[in-house]
Amino acid sequence: MRLYTNQADIPLSLAVYLATDKYDHNQDPKTISVTGLIKPLKQIIMSGRVSQEEGLIDLEGLLPSRMGTSIHDGIEHAWINNKDAAMRAMGYPQRVIDRVLVNPTADQLTEDCIPVYLERRSERAIAGYTISGKFDFIGEGRLEDFKTTSTFTWVNSTKDDDYILQGSIYRWLNQDIVTKDHMAIQFMFTDWSAAQARANPKYPSSRTKQRLFPLMSLAETENFISQKIRLIETYSQSDEADLPLCTDTELWRREPVWKYYKNSDSTKRSTKNFDSKQEAYLFMAQNKNVGKIVEVPGKAVACKYCRALPICNQAKNLIAAGDLDI
Repeated sequence: MRLYTNQADIPLSLAVYLATDKYDHNQDPKTISVTGLIKPLKQIIMSGRVSQEEGLIDLEGLLPSRMGTSIHDGIEHAWINNKDAAMRAMGYPQRVIDRVLVNPTADQLTEDCIPVYLERRSERAIAGYTISGKFDFIGEGRLEDFKTTSTFTWVNSTKDDDYILQGSIYRWLNQDIVTKDHMAIQFMFTDWSAAQARANPKYPSSRTKQRLFPLMSLAETENFISQKIRLIETYSQSDEADLPLCTDTELWRREPVWKYYKNSDSTKRSTKNFDSKQEAYLFMAQNKNVGKIVEVPGKAVACKYCRALPICNQAKNLIAAGDLDI
């Protein structure tokens, strides 16, 4: 069965790595993964309608996710196989190292131990469905997730709501070992720049950064899950025209930019860019109203990673309007 295309003609030495899927998929239509549940409703419904031929994935687009999987695997391997040596190398005393137990069973837990859990899959039934998820890391009752992503995600907080939802559902699935009401995201940036870090106070100050997020209550989380399941059931057989459109937030639509051109006859390169219309026109006024300002609408981004892209009319309309680059 063919699953992938190779439009960039990636050499076989790398292509085999990109074509290797280590995710433990569940084909039961009544089982929904945590990551699947937090996707937009339209994406959930439409993705199931993509034919095998239409749903072929190009290998080049898999590089970020495969890199992320490799890092997750490396972290898990280090904790399971090299925890003691690594902690000694960082100067931890042996008495502390001995207290850290990786994936302990219930009978191994003691009052003074420090339990650490990695990559444990949990499942729970609700409203005729099974919610399934595998968390990254839990240490001393706090959930942590490892994200390899661009600095754009950090600067613009584009996925904060998804992080909170995902973490809250993981806690709902693992109430026996998640005891803290907040989680940590460990960001590892794929495009970090030291120069940008010095120039932009909003930019991450180092290549890897931690950010804390509050978790929803267990009652709020269960209510979200129940409502999402009801929506999936309600719209599962609906025509695309009747499905709610993905919102700008769900599309990861970027904020608009106002570009100031001092030379009105040349728009190859803007003189300066602004995040607000007011700032742009104030700057032009300070320059004796010479030049012109062009508003560039924010582009949608999420569609590029959606399996339903080939058959989605909303995506086609975004492309036609110039709001989505494929």
